[in-house]
Amino acid sequence: MMLDRLVADMQTWFAAALPGHGIYALMAFALIAGLARGFSGFGAALILVPLGGAIVGPKLISPILLVIDGIATLGMIPPAWRDAHRSEVFVMAAGAALGVPAGTALLALLDPTLLRWSITIIAISLLALLVSGWRYQGAPSAPLSSGIGLIAGLFSGAAQLGGPPVVAYWLGGKSDFARVRANVVLYFSISSVFSAISYYIGGLFVPAVFALTVVILPSYALGLYGGSKLFGLAEERTFRIACYMLIAAAAIIGMPLLDGLLR
Repeated sequence: MMLDRLVADMQTWFAAALPGHGIYALMAFALIAGLARGFSGFGAALILVPLGGAIVGPKLISPILLVIDGIATLGMIPPAWRDAHRSEVFVMAAGAALGVPAGTALLALLDPTLLRWSITIIAISLLALLVSGWRYQGAPSAPLSSGIGLIAGLFSGAAQLGGPPVVAYWLGGKSDFARVRANVVLYFSISSVFSAISYYIGGLFVPAVFALTVVILPSYALGLYGGSKLFGLAEERTFRIACYMLIAAAAIIGMPLLDGLLR
């Protein structure tokens, strides 16, 4: 009887924690976001945060993405540790240690609508940076790497959008795409720890975060697996263009002005 009561209480809690709409859309967006993340090492937030934020709000979707990405990418860490340029990653992570708490404070304190417009503008600006082809051409240096980490940490804390500055910095150097991907995966495994601590202190881990994690984690993990398998098989340029198009669509559709499309 006690077990039956516990199960019933859990079912009641789970149903109460879930939003009343948009669950299937969130699952589809998570699948697409995982596909981009698995292939390139980044891009999940640029897709899931604008779209998911239009359904459940930015203060909910950011910690959800942090949790599902942290769980689903555990298997990517060992090969990233082996292939990454670890000293560069650690220097950049040191900058993120300062930037993430500041970004988390913005996430916790800003008005949700203002925050969503800010996320849209940042996402479009970061996409423009990636599409422009601009890359940092100089040799990585400790001060610059830590500065990029600070900026990326700020974006990660506020909306899990720290990928593009990191990629634009590393992709312009002499490292090949595989090394850059490993660097990005390892860097975000470290910065995610900073985000988790900051989100916990900021009170952002509400019950709905964990209820929605249970629902959309399988979709995200499936996309992550598919993207990882495509890496090395699909044409890099073709897949990258597809990711850019998905990011652009997500940024536009996720604008508060178009909320009716996702409800």
